Amino acid sequence: MKTKDMILIAMFTALTAIGAFIKIPIPPVPITLQLVFVVYAGIFLGARKAMMSQLLYLMIGLIGIPIFAHGGGITYIFQPTFGYLIGFMLCATVIGFGVDRMEQVTFSGLLAWSVLGLALVYVIGVLYLYGIVNIYFGQVMTMTAALKAGLLPFVLKDLLVLVIVAWTAVRVYPRVKRLM
Repeated sequence: MKTKDMILIAMFTALTAIGAFIKIPIPPVPITLQLVFVVYAGIFLGARKAMMSQLLYLMIGLIGIPIFAHGGGITYIFQPTFGYLIGFMLCATVIGFGVDRMEQVTFSGLLAWSVLGLALVYVIGVLYLYGIVNIYFGQVMTMTAALKAGLLPFVLKDLLVLVIVAWTAVRVYPRVKRLM
């Protein structure tokens, strides 16, 4: 792997970590910039490097460096929201896979692959939330309750974020790819 690739992977790892702590206070649920950087990683790095950037993010957090929204360490796997972090890795990978195969990068293409990536984040995140609450915490949570807690408050704002990301990315993609 080239030094430039390692730097780009590390840069998007750092942006993902920073994005967890940058919050836009929109009631009732604030938006973080984490999803923005995960999607940009997929768009600009391609599948393999985007996956590596998000895997590195997970590994750094799990070894104890507090880069997740609520800390770090191996016990973070018991957080109800850890599934969303796993989903971020798949999200970036799928978006990168799609962009790698686009003949021409278009707004609709970026948006479609981004929505697919976001769907993976929610499928994995909600299933993990459901499983961790019912199995690890020993509480009863229905799938409906998991969807109400882990999807409904966030999905419309996240879709709006994807529109903004796709709109901005399609405009800068040719210039950024020339530099990369």
